[in-house]
Amino acid sequence: MTGLKVLAACGLDAVFGDPRYLPHPVRVMGLAIGWYERMVLKYLSGTVSHLVAGVILAMGLPVLCFFGTQWIIGQAQDINVYVGHAVWILLGYTALAARDLADHAMRVYRALESGSLVEARQAVSLIVGRDTATLSEPEVVRATIETVAESSSDGVIAPLLYLALGGPPLALAYKAVNTLDSMIGHRTAPYRHFGWASARLDDLMNWVPARLSGLCIVLAAGIRLGTLNSAWKAFLRDGRKHLSPNSGWPEAAMAGALQVQVGGLNIYTGTPVERPKLGDPIKALHPSLIPMAVQVMAVASGVMLVILLLMMWEW
Repeated sequence: MTGLKVLAACGLDAVFGDPRYLPHPVRVMGLAIGWYERMVLKYLSGTVSHLVAGVILAMGLPVLCFFGTQWIIGQAQDINVYVGHAVWILLGYTALAARDLADHAMRVYRALESGSLVEARQAVSLIVGRDTATLSEPEVVRATIETVAESSSDGVIAPLLYLALGGPPLALAYKAVNTLDSMIGHRTAPYRHFGWASARLDDLMNWVPARLSGLCIVLAAGIRLGTLNSAWKAFLRDGRKHLSPNSGWPEAAMAGALQVQVGGLNIYTGTPVERPKLGDPIKALHPSLIPMAVQVMAVASGVMLVILLLMMWEW
């Protein structure tokens, strides 16, 4: 039965994505993190205070999400077993972001195809952390490809894995960790100490999914593009080059799949940061690569789903 519920959750994500008019657990998490952050930065100072406050948040929010989700599903099951299944599926669906990722990437593509670099910069600014106001067309394409690759892991394959392993409670606990990292897991002040625990916990929870995501992208490259060899080569050679212990694996695999080179100079709030280069520049960074990256992401997600369903064969 779990396999059917996972499949149903994926189906809802594929059809509906993330309707902005509906409440979403991740947005609630973001509000809670923002409130806690403001209180800590306003009333606490010093390295130790920020470290302790950060550890409390990094451990407390995922635990709260896990047991809160478990309680909600339990209450639904007490009403009726089918209501319980429906709530399980709906909560599991909110942990997945494949459709939303594809929609954002395709907005960038459509803007570039229409000749509006300004609109493309605005669209890509919604999915990347770097400064986008002066990005050239190839840099917009690179930013989009990198985000699709990285988010294939933390937005799709990782929550899908955790959903299969522990249901919505574990999947939403993972999303809490991932949201914490994106909001406060930075190396710069004032988050260097306050966000340290969140960043390390995110590294831990993404260690296995990131590598599985890279492997799924390699398989998807062979299925969709016929570039399995170049994807595998880049995955093995460049996966560990990234500054992050996890992001490089799916990004390197995607670069090899598309036969392009990603990485290089990024600007964050005016500060230049040189990222390691992943993949080989066989092809130029052209807008047409964006839908190809989305297709690879979709196939890779499908590969992971099939593997998980086979593992849950008793459904």
